Amino acid sequence: MPVVPSCLLEPIWVEFEAAIGPDRQGYDPEHPLGCHRRAISSRVVFEHLVDALVHGSGYERIASTACSDSTIRRRLKKWAEAVVAQHVHAMALAAYDLIIGLELQDLSVDGCMTKAPCGGEKAGPSPVDRRRGGLKRSIATEARGIPVGIVSAGAKRHDSPLLEPTLTAAQHQSGLLPDQVTLHLDAGYDSQKTRDLLACRGFDGEISRRGIPAPIQAGRRWVVERTHSWMNGYGKLRRCTDKNSAVVDFYLYLAAAFVTVRQLIQQARKRYRWDTRPTTRRLR
Repeated sequence: MPVVPSCLLEPIWVEFEAAIGPDRQGYDPEHPLGCHRRAISSRVVFEHLVDALVHGSGYERIASTACSDSTIRRRLKKWAEAVVAQHVHAMALAAYDLIIGLELQDLSVDGCMTKAPCGGEKAGPSPVDRRRGGLKRSIATEARGIPVGIVSAGAKRHDSPLLEPTLTAAQHQSGLLPDQVTLHLDAGYDSQKTRDLLACRGFDGEISRRGIPAPIQAGRRWVVERTHSWMNGYGKLRRCTDKNSAVVDFYLYLAAAFVTVRQLIQQARKRYRWDTRPTTRRLR
């Protein structure tokens, strides 16, 4: 039984397959002995990676007779370096914008710290976990909470320096931003450097002031907190054991693609009817 519903898995796989290209047929002609085993199907490896994303398990635990852990690691590194997950996420955003419509006039940005016990290129000492290895992700969401830009860094990094690369990633993934954009930020971004950045980009800013209780000035940035909660539902994001920075970003963008497609289906259920329309409101 798949770890995610087929209504989520199939759209992601279609774009994933288009990004990686067709499988190699037969034996590898460059093998020196000419007796290499046939290549494992990309669909099989992809489903194992989805298992790792959802459960957060090690590759030895999710390996099966159909696919070994070494094959998973080798194919994962290849796809991560080819930024396949970023392409899939961009296609999911394009589909959402076409069917529902992205509300990019209101953006919210915030960071979230998770565990990275094995260290790695994107890990750093966590200030909230006795300086154990941690990972910070900075996410930009549109008005409904759809993730449009993601940046990863060590847990010790402050939210404010990650704002500019996060906005750049959002513009790269979703296309041109509207002329009039309002950015909703918490008190961690309350600095002159942030205001100068917003002025340079021509954005309006609603930044919570330091020293004022959060419920009083929560504003419209609660959607990014909800998006972090959605993404923390994936075990590989809660506890990242990969050290390669490209692999870390691969899982972040793959999870963002699943979040986007899930919200696309939820919003489309209220407006459209189709043969394979899910019968339940909650997609696990």
